[in-house]
Amino acid sequence: MNTRGDDGTGWSRRRVLVLGLATVMAGAGYALWQRPNSPEQPKLGAAQAFSATRAGALTLVDIRTPKEWRATGVPLDSHQIDMRRADFAPQLLAALGGDKHAPVALICARGVRSARQARLLADMGFSNVVDVAEGMLGSADGPGWIARELPVVRWPAE
Repeated sequence: MNTRGDDGTGWSRRRVLVLGLATVMAGAGYALWQRPNSPEQPKLGAAQAFSATRAGALTLVDIRTPKEWRATGVPLDSHQIDMRRADFAPQLLAALGGDKHAPVALICARGVRSARQARLLADMGFSNVVDVAEGMLGSADGPGWIARELPVVRWPAE
């Protein structure tokens, strides 16, 4: 196999182009995966989500796993629906009283899963989904539900 290019460096023009294209594609995929929020995706801070939930203005849904719920507790007045469930959307719709246009806020540990799930739900016709971007444990968007000392309850409730 000839690995020497025309310039004697060992890199052919084709090899450089293929590696460059692969790097660009990998970088774009990584950027899309790591950038969960688009500019038009609504976000709420944890304190605002708590206030709106207490006021009855939205339904708060903790989409983490039961293991996470047991470890930290769950937000007061929230619904717990593991986002990995095959019937997640029907369970969410039931929590919203059958109304895909009812306001709902999704929370996870750090806001990554909730942002992705919010986009998926929008694609399914849910029109009023917001992401609690700082999550339970904090993120670049804020310290999180627990650090803000917002109320949590044990899961499962005893």
